Amino acid sequence: MKTKKRVIVGLSGGVDSSVAAHLLLEQGYEVIGMFMKNWHDESVTISNDCPWMEDSTDAMLVAEKLGIPFQAIDLSVEYKDRIVDYMFAEYKAGRTPNPDILCNREIKFDIFLKAAEKLKADFVATGHYCQKSEVEIDGQQVYQLLAGADPNKDQSYFLCQLNQSQLAKALFPIGHLQKPEVRRIAKELDLITAEKKDSQGLCFIGKVRLPEFLQQQLKPKKGNIIVIPEDLKIYQHAQIPVGIEPESYDQDLLDALALPIHYSQNQGKVLAEHNGAHYFTVGQRKGLHVGGTGKPLFVIATDTQENIIYTGLGEDHPGLLRNALFVKNEEIHWIREDLRLAPGQSAHYQSRIRYRQPLSGAILIQKENGLYVIFDQAQKGIASGQFVAWYQGDECIGSGTIF
Repeated sequence: MKTKKRVIVGLSGGVDSSVAAHLLLEQGYEVIGMFMKNWHDESVTISNDCPWMEDSTDAMLVAEKLGIPFQAIDLSVEYKDRIVDYMFAEYKAGRTPNPDILCNREIKFDIFLKAAEKLKADFVATGHYCQKSEVEIDGQQVYQLLAGADPNKDQSYFLCQLNQSQLAKALFPIGHLQKPEVRRIAKELDLITAEKKDSQGLCFIGKVRLPEFLQQQLKPKKGNIIVIPEDLKIYQHAQIPVGIEPESYDQDLLDALALPIHYSQNQGKVLAEHNGAHYFTVGQRKGLHVGGTGKPLFVIATDTQENIIYTGLGEDHPGLLRNALFVKNEEIHWIREDLRLAPGQSAHYQSRIRYRQPLSGAILIQKENGLYVIFDQAQKGIASGQFVAWYQGDECIGSGTIF
């Protein structure tokens, strides 16, 4: 008699993972629900809006309704080590982290996966809106990470750091569905999560007030907000030349296009004060509390060493727009290792630098020192520490941390 494949579902207490568990049962898997507790500190959680205890209870009730075993696993120590400490360090350094991408790579598909394997699981499953496929390349099975069928909910970007061994063990049961269908299924099953709002907080820890979260370790510190004029000479150097293919750009031009611009105080004028450069990110508009500027004010750079925020007026300020970015060699990640570029090689892909951003064409050029990504259209608010992901059609090919 054929034994059923065992799947551990990460039940988050939300509708997506609830329906994922139901669909796996329908497909004949042996399903176990597991809730990940990743958070202890209630002081920065917005009360009554998806705190972890409520989520855990909902997950347990869903498991009971579906008739599957349920257990909770406390990963708060690992979460603090790998995600929270990383966030504090990145913000302190003036970079913009993406904890959701790291949480998938480091927690759900690493620590959680290992816990599932101890329970003799064949797979782990989540409620992500993405899909998995496989192709054979030179006799080897290669797994593909594909966009979710619902373009409004596609979460492949959040999984752009997964590798082949992680994808081999992953299942995404709702990836082929639209969100309204998922809610309809949950309603038909009378699941407690059917009408529950989607979580907006940090991955698996409920809704968190980010400023208070950062202020736990990064203390407020007064500094200057400086506005930079649009006609700096440095902006002229960072322009795409006409009639030259990107593959022919020399190193100086690539660096001028792709590396962050470093400003100095004497290039602009002081507008106001802020409470800490480490609380702000490139592209940010809200929270500056500066009025009377006519055009809206945007952060174009932060200097956490000198505690200065550099800003520009208007959405088309040249400091807010960049034609390219750079990824160091050690930060380049290929999901499709068979497509990895060697130094001197280039390829044209679709790309994005944030979740739900429409894909934009880009040429990837691999040099000895790292990867240059040159966009067909200038991108707004490129921040160091964010992730750029590149796609071929619906397939996420790879990603990297922006320098």
